[in-house]
Amino acid sequence: MRRVVVSGGGTGIGLAVAERFASSGAQVTILGRREAVLRRAAGRIGAEPVVCDVTDPAAVAAALPHLPDTVDVVVNNAGGNTGFDELQQTNGGTGAAGGTPPTGEGLAELAASWRRNIDANLISAVLLTAALRPRLASAGRVVTLGSIAARTGAASYGAAKAAIEAWTIDLAGELGPRGITANVVSPGLISGTEFFKGHLSGEREERLVAATATGRPGTTGDVAALVTFLASPEAGHITGQVLHVNGGAYLGR
Repeated sequence: MRRVVVSGGGTGIGLAVAERFASSGAQVTILGRREAVLRRAAGRIGAEPVVCDVTDPAAVAAALPHLPDTVDVVVNNAGGNTGFDELQQTNGGTGAAGGTPPTGEGLAELAASWRRNIDANLISAVLLTAALRPRLASAGRVVTLGSIAARTGAASYGAAKAAIEAWTIDLAGELGPRGITANVVSPGLISGTEFFKGHLSGEREERLVAATATGRPGTTGDVAALVTFLASPEAGHITGQVLHVNGGAYLGR
């Protein structure tokens, strides 16, 4: 039985990934910050819930006794654009041009805003992977969720996702001698997630869909299918790659 750990597994893409692994007979552990959401999801798909903020080194260390002693697959899905959780001002973490340049407290908030996205998207993956690295089985798999924003731009969020791509290159080289692969799955617009936190207007959604070649948003199932393929034995010679799931909105060449 394969043992799979999925961060951010309570909703959206993470839940779809965890459910797909669980339905194939894997032993799945899902991590997340919201206990009620996590337990409800775990009960539905037959996974083990572990409440943990993977941006917090102490929390990750405390979670380790509750995680499998041997891990076949790590899926770093936790993250999202923390800017949607903030009351934004011009230049207040969005990196938008124009307006009065921030000084003093404005610069401090700008730095804090960027760090929140870097923590949520990059540091979360780095910490969980480092903590589980000694437990990774030979021929194991590490799959980290990136974003189309790493190539198309989105200030601190896009920068954090771009950093994931650079980190994965090193990780693939370090883990390769053990037969372990490390890859990035990079979605575009995906329906059925909490990503936009209610901030996606109908007009913007139409523009994003119009940018695709397929004429539709992606689904969580589209992403989960690629993640599970990369975790399969058949994908053992694919590593250090960024694989895009965006319907052709960005062409990864």
